[in-house]
Amino acid sequence: MDPVAVGVAVAVLALVALGIVAALRLETPWLQPVAIVRATVQLGLLSLVLTGVLAHGAWVAVFLVVMVAAATVVVLRRARLPRRYAPWLAGIMLAAAAVPMVVVFATGALPLEARYLLAVGGIVVGSTMTVSSLMGRSLAEALVTGRDEIEGWLALGATPRVAALRAVRTAASTALIPSTDQTRTTGIVTLPGAFVGAIFAGSSPLEAAGFQLVVLASILAAGGICVALLGRLLGAPDRLPERGADRA
Repeated sequence: MDPVAVGVAVAVLALVALGIVAALRLETPWLQPVAIVRATVQLGLLSLVLTGVLAHGAWVAVFLVVMVAAATVVVLRRARLPRRYAPWLAGIMLAAAAVPMVVVFATGALPLEARYLLAVGGIVVGSTMTVSSLMGRSLAEALVTGRDEIEGWLALGATPRVAALRAVRTAASTALIPSTDQTRTTGIVTLPGAFVGAIFAGSSPLEAAGFQLVVLASILAAGGICVALLGRLLGAPDRLPERGADRA
């Protein structure tokens, strides 16, 4: 792969994204090009770091913990949650990622090697970040739109958790839609990154498909654990958010 050609292609595509967003007068039109620049820097650093991480398997756990910490910061910002939730969010994402990984490696579906730990762990942690962000944002919106119903339940003597149960279920269902749709359309609408990456790495299509199935099942399991724990954490609000209120 020619680095110069890659750089040119990425620059042109970034300009296309910038031009379209600017022409539509959307908010923060510079956000997409900045994201590309950040991705370039981060991937470059990641390539250097992973060389050392994969050479010393013990560092994989440290690297995954750093990923969880970074994901926690993103979720706090995206879901506009108070900083006091940071330890709980980190614990939830860590637990949600750990459970499917234990199953995968304990059953022998994948060999317990640094490269597989890093690959599966990184993908699953990223998915829990997305699920957590969607859950937090969707729950905030559901609490606002369902305010009358929730206040009605509270007036009848229901606990905050019972009163907000419908909102929590709605938010959880919404948060799981992307990963569920990704799984349902794999091989028909999309060629997933894990599958393509395994093919490029020299695996047979059958081996690549097996790896992708393990990844997709891990993502779904982690997402379910994530929304269940987040529902417990956020599902009994002391007060209902106002529309447009900043919860950060």
